[in-house]
Amino acid sequence: MSMKSKGISAERELIHKFWHRAWAAIRIAGSGSTKYPAPDILAGNNIRKIGLECKVTKTKYQHFTDKEIEELQEFCKVFGAESWIGIKFNHVDWFFLTLEDLNKTKENYSINLEKAKLRGLSFDEMVEQN
Repeated sequence: MSMKSKGISAERELIHKFWHRAWAAIRIAGSGSTKYPAPDILAGNNIRKIGLECKVTKTKYQHFTDKEIEELQEFCKVFGAESWIGIKFNHVDWFFLTLEDLNKTKENYSINLEKAKLRGLSFDEMVEQN
């Protein structure tokens, strides 16, 4: 299975998890490759709306381009949603991080597994947060 297929499958898994917790959620196909900024997933309930940039990685770290982060911020600002990163490391469940949790370098943003464990929220913590 290609990394793109794994990413799509993981995003679909998240959509189901949101719906099972009484959150509406959609996957935005083509996010990152359209003319307009769009998150990978848009989810919400009657209290909160979140835009998620999602990544699945086999390594213990993940990079995000400036463009990915800027487009997530831009969409969420216009839409009135919170900006979040969802990351699934190999053999570990999802972590949800704010943009402030990422390390900013000259060329991109990054996060490693250790910091994700320390700073990230589990799926349950994410959906229960008000």
